[in-house]
Amino acid sequence: MQDLLFLAHRIPYPPNKGDKIRSYHFLKYLSSSYNVHLGAFIDDPNDWQYIDKLDALCASTHYLGLKPLQAKIKSLQGVLTGDALSLPYYKNQTMQDWVDNTLKTHSIKKALIFSSVMAQFINESHDVDMIVDFVDVDSDKWRQYAASKKGISQWIYQRESHHLFNYEQKIAGQARASLFVSEQEADLFKKLAPEVSDRVMPVNNGVDTDYFSPERIFATPYPDDADVIVFTGAMDYWANVDAVKWFAEDVFPHIIKNHPAVKFYVVGSRPSKEVAALASDSVVVTGAVSDVRPYLAYAKLAVATLRIARGIQNKVLEAMAMGKYVIATSAAMEGIPYDETLDVSVGDTIEIMTSKVGVQLEKQSPLIASNRNRDFVKATFSWEQNLNRLLTLLQDD
Repeated sequence: MQDLLFLAHRIPYPPNKGDKIRSYHFLKYLSSSYNVHLGAFIDDPNDWQYIDKLDALCASTHYLGLKPLQAKIKSLQGVLTGDALSLPYYKNQTMQDWVDNTLKTHSIKKALIFSSVMAQFINESHDVDMIVDFVDVDSDKWRQYAASKKGISQWIYQRESHHLFNYEQKIAGQARASLFVSEQEADLFKKLAPEVSDRVMPVNNGVDTDYFSPERIFATPYPDDADVIVFTGAMDYWANVDAVKWFAEDVFPHIIKNHPAVKFYVVGSRPSKEVAALASDSVVVTGAVSDVRPYLAYAKLAVATLRIARGIQNKVLEAMAMGKYVIATSAAMEGIPYDETLDVSVGDTIEIMTSKVGVQLEKQSPLIASNRNRDFVKATFSWEQNLNRLLTLLQDD
């Protein structure tokens, strides 16, 4: 088999959050066709326990610990150099030395870069075909963040959006192909950088529908007398924090007036102080759980109330695969081609969200899986179907 360099900004395991789900499935799929040499940062000390899982898939691996606070301080170098702050955040000579040595030792001619910031470790002297998975248009995400901030924070986010886009544009010009998580993300980047549009394409996320299946048997994690609304996701991620704060503080009080027994469960690791402060008799913040599926299986409905989002939301696809009715904002549904045939409702205001949730809570039927939602995910978001396209791109000489 040929050798392939795979660089990731975060260790692709465990597959329990958006970027790790995608990078893990990429790695797992490609390991059957290539000798994969993986270089990745580990920004959560708890993740060191999983390196054996990845070592078993790879010809060689190189992991470097990354301390977020120190990396944030180091990122300020970008102000002096005129770079996006994201670049010095990950810049590391030890990683660079490993990349240089690995490419030379194994005569590697192909590289898959997961997250554009990792492309800084590839230069012209390496003479490799580089495919970059941008996943989302990150520079536009920073633009959205800036719009919701004021003062110095707004300036920093605006600056990051501008400088990161310049870098994204440069890397896309050097890459043989630039991948995005959805057709909408790819189209946005084509519009922003038309000079590289012929090499920009989507590779959708997938869902393991055998794992996320309503046919599996779980014990309920909920009180017997509660109708539960659930939100899942990493709860130190700012977009998720904003989403649950908005729902818990602005929407949920209107819902609970008419449905006093309802509970809102926020299920996800590393809840921020803002999220932890939401906890009350009717709002439960679980923190990390060993398995999110029981929380989906026994919920009355799932909400995805993101007001800032890019790409495809795995939380939505996983809930749909579990047969859940989903109520979401339009931002959370971007990239998912839903229509009125699915058990999905979309609303962006307090009034509409309150009304749509209320309608579902008033239904007295027992928890019955939505075959429409599950069948849609199986047909549209199959990992095998989507990753075949990735393999074809790599093998196309």
